[in-house]
Amino acid sequence: MTPAQIAPKEERTLLGVGLMALGVTFMTCIDTSAKWLLLSGVPVVQIVFMRYAVALCLTAGWFLPREGVSVLRSQRPLLQALRSFALLGSTVCNFAALQFLPITMTTTIMFAGPIAVTLLAIPVLGEKVGIRRLAAVCTGFLGVIVVVQPWGAEFDPAVLLSVCAMLSASLYYILTRMIAGAERTSTSQIWSSGIAAAAFLPFAAMHWSWPDAPVAQIVLVMIGVFGGTAHTLATVAHRYADASILAPVVYVQIVEAAVAGILVFGSWPTPWTLLGAAIIAGSSWYIYRRERAAKRAGGG
Repeated sequence: MTPAQIAPKEERTLLGVGLMALGVTFMTCIDTSAKWLLLSGVPVVQIVFMRYAVALCLTAGWFLPREGVSVLRSQRPLLQALRSFALLGSTVCNFAALQFLPITMTTTIMFAGPIAVTLLAIPVLGEKVGIRRLAAVCTGFLGVIVVVQPWGAEFDPAVLLSVCAMLSASLYYILTRMIAGAERTSTSQIWSSGIAAAAFLPFAAMHWSWPDAPVAQIVLVMIGVFGGTAHTLATVAHRYADASILAPVVYVQIVEAAVAGILVFGSWPTPWTLLGAAIIAGSSWYIYRRERAAKRAGGG
């Protein structure tokens, strides 16, 4: 990859934070739209297909005229394919869980991703994790247990789908680390959307049921717009601000998910969900800070 293919870093922190916050808002729109469509009777396979097919059209339409067909060529095709399927698996499990669980709960469980990434990085990337980060991991999983409440009579087995979505997303981030510096962001975005859309095209065709209501048709298309826009905004945000500054912004999604749950679905977050969210957010933030400190010190 030539230097000209890498967007230059500019220190415009306020702009970066704003773009990241907007990207997080679009991520909330993805889950909200998916749950609304599922409750309207649209098959999950069709929603997943449209999520990626529309995103593929947007990313290809944006990058191909600017970077040419070379943007389609990957230096690490196997890792790109595995990464794409990990993202697809996360989306499928998350959307399936949204049929049964409040959006606040699924969002909170997904925030345990950095905790799982820390554990996966040990065998996959050979990273060393100190005792303090391991303690934070244990605390974070305690937060997940608080949210899930497996001891309660109201325990819903669908939470296992949400946990699978979180684990699959964590694998996606691990694979993203493995190809970092070897691939253009544009290539990764096109591959992830393209492989997911191609993989689900046959299933979507077999279960295709275009909704009759114009509003549902618009939402079905917009879910792909939300997806493509969210990832693009998050990528661009890192050009203008350090990751350490942008990392806390993603926790705004917990608040946005709670608001969306109340306004769209009339579902209020439980005190257990809010408590678990606070524990997970604190643990994830500590893990992130420890990783930054370890990289600066050259240790674990």
